[in-house]
Amino acid sequence: MRPQQVLLLGLMLLVPVLAFLFLKGFGTNRYALPFYLPERVDSTLVAGKWQRDTVYHQLGSFQLREGAGGREVTGAELKAQGLYILSAMPPGCPTDCQRQTAQLVRLQEKYRQEPRVRLASVLTSPDSMAAAARYAEQAGAIAGKWFFLTGNESTVNRLLKQELQLLPSATTASAGPDPLVVLLVDRDGYVRGRYNGTSERDMNRLITEISVLLYIYDNP
Repeated sequence: MRPQQVLLLGLMLLVPVLAFLFLKGFGTNRYALPFYLPERVDSTLVAGKWQRDTVYHQLGSFQLREGAGGREVTGAELKAQGLYILSAMPPGCPTDCQRQTAQLVRLQEKYRQEPRVRLASVLTSPDSMAAAARYAEQAGAIAGKWFFLTGNESTVNRLLKQELQLLPSATTASAGPDPLVVLLVDRDGYVRGRYNGTSERDMNRLITEISVLLYIYDNP
């Protein structure tokens, strides 16, 4: 066999090995989900040196009422299986809200057979049991998969304004946070994704990041 042929054969055998090593070293677990809602910065003494570490907000306990049937649903129940997709619904559900609902319908169908993924839509106008039930019916919400929730004013405000910063508070400017934002909440109560609920591109990113989070759960 000629030297040129030997060299060519060697390169042909070497390329797959190099590709495998590259993918193993650089192509695994490179997609890290961020945390949202920074709360404070702590300093910790490690090996004689101070290290600064950001602490992110972890959702506190909350309890709302489901429009369909009036059953009480807690934050602990929503995250018990793995993760949930949380959104807010303004009064009357204008055109943009309907576009967001259409995207959420797509997500429900995507994860119909995945019990670890749930959806929760919180009505921004409190104590709207009839409206919550009507929205659930119009969206074709699957019982136990997609929850349309409401509650008293203080509970809804604390969750959407203070905890999640989805709505402007009385002390902020009128051009506050957009209520048509969808959040990805993990099983520990941390917000791991923030998306424009009316954007198909953003919701496709949500699908990707749900897959990443489920992979992390399967491969701790």
